Amino acid sequence: EVTLRLRGDPTLREVPIVAITAEGDRSTSLAVGCDGFVQKPINARTFAATLEKFLRGGKEVVAPAKADAHLRAQSQRIVARLEAKVAELSEANERLVEADRARTTFYRNVSHELATPMTPIVGYVKLLVDEELGPLNASQRKALRAMDDCVQRLRSLIDNLLDVTGLEAGTMRFVHRDYDVRSVVERVLSKFQGLVAQRSVQLAFECADARMPAWGDADRLGRGIAQVLDNAIKFSPAGGVVGVRVRHVGSFYEVCISDNGPGIPASHIDKVMQPFVQADGSPTRKHQGVGIGLAIARRVVKGLGGELLLESPTNERIAGVTFRGTTCKLSVAERAPHST
Repeated sequence: EVTLRLRGDPTLREVPIVAITAEGDRSTSLAVGCDGFVQKPINARTFAATLEKFLRGGKEVVAPAKADAHLRAQSQRIVARLEAKVAELSEANERLVEADRARTTFYRNVSHELATPMTPIVGYVKLLVDEELGPLNASQRKALRAMDDCVQRLRSLIDNLLDVTGLEAGTMRFVHRDYDVRSVVERVLSKFQGLVAQRSVQLAFECADARMPAWGDADRLGRGIAQVLDNAIKFSPAGGVVGVRVRHVGSFYEVCISDNGPGIPASHIDKVMQPFVQADGSPTRKHQGVGIGLAIARRVVKGLGGELLLESPTNERIAGVTFRGTTCKLSVAERAPHST
């Protein structure tokens, strides 16, 4: 097999090949392309002269009929090994497919089991925070607000898991209606004011149009934008700026989100848009998350007739600020397709 591969390389076709072995067969070696055959144990007195003969262009010859027989036998051995390897790979692939199916089922079941008790927890915590069940003192209010923040984060994670299981199973559904793209973006920005203040990050917003009418799933779009914005804020340095620009481009609306964070290695640009993949997936990573935000955002904009583009490093200018870290552009059609 080595000889056949060497002979298949045009740059090595004129290089003499001599088989030196104690177990090989002379006829087979010559049939597959060796120029000579030296049987072990080597005769030290004649070895140098034998090699010199082959280096000067000498060749041993095998009868054509015998060469054909040896080539057929060698081909059959190679085919048999290939068939065995294909069968082995097919079996391994079946195991991977089954494991992937089991993983998706597990995530779906766990997400639903977590979502069921989460609904009353969210409701009761809100009643307590809003003092619907009685007045609170300062310490109680502080503790409940911290609890509410944790509950909201947990609910967001569960919602994301439900989305990503729908994404992998191809069951993510869209409910289309008339909506305004700018209003959706502004609502998302307002929900991030607390996180922005907590991380000492500023938001720079740019939008030239007062109204941006569209037809599609506004809630899904808002969740997709929120996934990308959360990443941008999370990876921005303290005191930094995250830029958000919304504009009309042909028959699409483009939501551009840029930051001055560390960026994403070029080798990871495609990978990070796959579920459960992160640029830094180590247990000691600095930033939280499970690596599903960009996968969800990409599926959302695809369902709305658009696409998600990721660029890092970037050179984007939004609201007078230049960004060099990462830019994510989510484009959605003015009218989303009926079939998603």
